[in-house]
Amino acid sequence: MGTFLVTGANRGIGLEFCRQLQARHDNVIAVCRQSSEELEALDVEIQSGIELTSEASIAALVQNLEGRLLDAVILNAGTLQSMDLNTLNAEGIRYQFEVNALAPLLLTQALIGQMPRGAKLALITSRMGSIDDNTSGGSYGYRMSKVALNIAGRSLSIDLKPRGIAVAILHPGLVSTRMINFNPNGISPDKAVKGLLARINELELETSGTFWHSNGDQLPW
Repeated sequence: MGTFLVTGANRGIGLEFCRQLQARHDNVIAVCRQSSEELEALDVEIQSGIELTSEASIAALVQNLEGRLLDAVILNAGTLQSMDLNTLNAEGIRYQFEVNALAPLLLTQALIGQMPRGAKLALITSRMGSIDDNTSGGSYGYRMSKVALNIAGRSLSIDLKPRGIAVAILHPGLVSTRMINFNPNGISPDKAVKGLLARINELELETSGTFWHSNGDQLPW
């Protein structure tokens, strides 16, 4: 039994992480901007009112945790704004960078002191952050922010290796959640999270900083 901190925990993939971790009797700290009835029904610890783009809010979260050790940190919170070359929106691109790339990096920095040797850091990213895999173009802000998250994860794997902390860079797959308007072609959050947890369980320092699909396929950069 370990202690897992999960961001973006009020719905979708984050909520499913909390559900499956609780079911296997791990201690769960669910972090979100606003809680939900589904999350509250799980009877896990909820840290709500946390705005991860705010350094003051991150500091408040760290204070609330009171130095508790974290066996794994799953940084799942993210945002998607669809835009093509004709609908570029600078403010929207900046916001996606803040939420998808900068916030996970700053939160990691803030929590490092509570992650003992052997702890794991999981960054929930997207294969849309793969340069080699981009064959359809578009989605500028989202793609750019996920590339930034992926390279941050790679750097973190190098910098945290001396501390004995391994880093997973994980694509959940196309998951039928609110973020993609419950696309019927997507897999269920249940299936995605089962795969993601399997990848986290398998993670070792030797494989730290590599990019994986929840189904076990290694992805190109």
